[in-house]
Order: sequence, then C-alpha cells, then structure tokens
Amino acid sequence: MYNASFRTVIIRALIFGAVLAALPRASAAEDATLLRLFLSDGTPLVSYGEFARVEDRVIFSMPTGGSADQPRLQVVSIPAAAVDWERTERYVASARYQHYASTRGEEDFARLSSDVARVLNDVALTTEPHKALQIAEQARQTLANWPQQHYGYRQREVRDIVGLLDEAISDLRAAAGVGAFDLSFVAMASDVPLEPLAGMPSPQQMVSQLLVVANLADRSADRIALLQSALAVVHEPGFPEDASRTLHKVLSTRIREELVVDEKYARLSRRAIEAAARASARAEVRDVEAVLARISREDKRLGARRPDVVQALNASVQSHLEDARRLRLLRDQWSLRRAAYRDYERLVSSSILQLVKTQPALDAIKRLEGPAPQVLASLRGRLEGGAERLQRMTVAEPMRGAHELLVGAWKFAATAVRTRDEAIRSGDMSAAWQASSAAAGAIMMIGRVQDEIRALLEPPQLR
Repeated sequence: MYNASFRTVIIRALIFGAVLAALPRASAAEDATLLRLFLSDGTPLVSYGEFARVEDRVIFSMPTGGSADQPRLQVVSIPAAAVDWERTERYVASARYQHYASTRGEEDFARLSSDVARVLNDVALTTEPHKALQIAEQARQTLANWPQQHYGYRQREVRDIVGLLDEAISDLRAAAGVGAFDLSFVAMASDVPLEPLAGMPSPQQMVSQLLVVANLADRSADRIALLQSALAVVHEPGFPEDASRTLHKVLSTRIREELVVDEKYARLSRRAIEAAARASARAEVRDVEAVLARISREDKRLGARRPDVVQALNASVQSHLEDARRLRLLRDQWSLRRAAYRDYERLVSSSILQLVKTQPALDAIKRLEGPAPQVLASLRGRLEGGAERLQRMTVAEPMRGAHELLVGAWKFAATAVRTRDEAIRSGDMSAAWQASSAAAGAIMMIGRVQDEIRALLEPPQLR
C-alpha cells in the first residue's frame, strides 16, 4: 500500500495531467515565413522564407509580383556587408517565433502536453516508488529542454509546471528513501522581443526593393534581370496608372543603358583578347602589357561600370602575357641552339634519306605482299650496322630525343627486312607477321623523326 506521501504524489500527478490536457489548442494556416533583411541604411528587403549566408553573400528569394498566395519569386544575392545584421537577426527571431506560434506551436505543445500527461499517469499507476521517481525525472528533463528547442514558446507555462513537478519529485524521493533532491535550474530561452510583422509588400514596395537590390548587384546580367522583374510588376493589373507610365520609362531607360554598356565592354573584351593573342603568338611581351594598360584606360573612360568583366578580362590577358614571356624565353634559347640544330640535321640527313627510301619496301612488308627477295637482300646490306653507327655519334642533349627516335626507326627497319627475309626462307607465316609489325613501327618512327628535326629547325610556337 502507498504511504501518505506517495498518495499525495499520485494525486498531484493526476492533477498535472488534467492541467496539461486542458491547455488550449489552436490551429493556423501553414504559410511561408516572410523575413526581412535590413540594409545598413535601414532599407528593408523581403525574404520569402529563409535566407542563406554564404561566405560574403546573402542569397534569398524576393517576391516579384503575382498574388499573395502564389507570388512570383526571384533568387537574388547581395553583399553580406550591406546588411544590418543586429537588426535583421532581431527581426528574424521575432518572425520565426510568431510564425511557429501561429502554425505548429500549439500542435507541438499539445503533443508535449499529451506525452507528459501520459507519463504522469504512469507515475500515478506505478506501485514502485523508485520506478515512479525515474519516470517523473525523465518527464522533468523533457519539459525543461522543450522551450530551448522550440523558440522559447510557452516557456513560462513550462517553467511553472516544472516547478510543481519538482515538488512532486521531492516527495517521491522521500517515499523512495532517496536523498534530498537537488533542484537544478531550468535553462530557459531568452524571451524573444516581438516586433510587428509586415505582410506581403505592395507592388510599389516590390518595385522599390527590386531597384535597391539592382543597385547592389555586381553583375550586369543580375541587374538587368532585376530591372526586368520590376518592369513586369509595373505592368501588372492594379498598379497605379500614372506611376506605371513613369516607372516604365525609368526602368526601360535603365535597361537600355545597361545593354549599351554591356556591348561597349564586350567590344573592349574582343579587341583586347585578339590583340593579346596576336602579341603573345609573336612573343611580344611589351605589346601584351600595352593591352593591359589599354584595358585600364578604357574601363575608366566607360565609368568602371563592369568590374566583373574587367577582372575576367585582365585574368585572360595576364594568361597571354605569361604565354608571351614563356615563348620569348624558348625563342631566345632556340636562337642560341639554332646552329647546333642545323649541324645535327646535316649530320644525320643522309641516314634519314636512306630510311625514307626504304619506306615503299617497308610498306610492302607491312601489308605482307613483298618485296622481292632480291630487294630484301639489297636492303639488308644497306641497313646492316647503321643503327650501331648512329649510336656511336656524340649528340647534345637538346637533340637526344630526336636521335633516339632515329636509332629506333633504323632498328625497326632492319628488323623488318631481316625477319621478312627469314620468313620467306622458312615459309613461316608467324615470322611474316612479326616483320609486318616491325615495318609498321619503322614507318611510324620515320615520320616522327622527320617531324622532330623539322621542329628543331623552326622557331618555337605557342601550343
């Protein structure tokens, strides 16, 4: 049987359950939270739903016409530095609290009330004091944490209930023979100062805010899109006729001006890139530097109205400047080595000529259609020992790659001729295919040798 203290706890638990069950419930329409971003000059901008702060930008959706139920939205981006964050965060906290209170707050609180009432009913029905104490302490923890997780909603009621529950827990501890209850402080969320919430902006306010954001936009494409959205709002039914005519003229003029400036910068970009490309292909470093200087002058003349375009243009021309400098270095190096390249070309020209003359025979070997045994015998005599002679030549490092190709081509050619001769003598088809493979390699390498030596003899070009 319960002792008197425990019966008191049971009665209190039942009373708490009844109190929680009787708390009022409300319903509200689920609608998007209209937030406000306040600029440093106090101008408010509407954010339809939450905004995102990404590095130094703020991205959000602005209403740009349509109905209140189904507004047209445009994603915009403004500099984070332009926002009064203290005022904005204060308003956002208030808006989130009020939106939660009017939509999900009562439903969530009713669910909490139901859960806690059920737990307390379990306390009342439990015959074991220790188990009842455990259940009550868990219920207290749930209640104490709830306001922090729900924007501080109904935290005063929760605090009062937790206070009553603390008394019951003390009695339960006494009934269970547990030591004194340490009343821990209930951490409550800071009270949210409520501010009046503005509704959907009027069409005139939408146009005004679109113009403000257009002035903050870094890219002309974004500005034009915002101005065009404002123009669409001006033309919607219900917009004051006089204001519509005036704003139509102002907005149309601004859009035309933006497009004209875009075209001027586009021409500047085309001319600059073409001039830089020509100069870098000639390794004319000063000419590319002159293009960079011209970009700066032209940008100032145009009012420095496209910083993003100029930044990208300068980066592109800088790339051409690096190309010009690298090409100038390579050409100066080639100028020093030109005589050595010519000497090498003269040294191996007869060997290359011999290989070129063998190509028809190598092609026949490749296709397994010849040449005649007498031709093969002549070729073997001419090619025999040639690779060894080439390998004994002293070649400077710049020509080493081309020379190794030449040696390789000679070896492949000699192998193809020798193996084809052996295949004819033995009637071995697999040997004939081996000769074909060697001939294909020789033909390919002869072409590469010619290309390599030709490249050595010509000034370097941009690739």
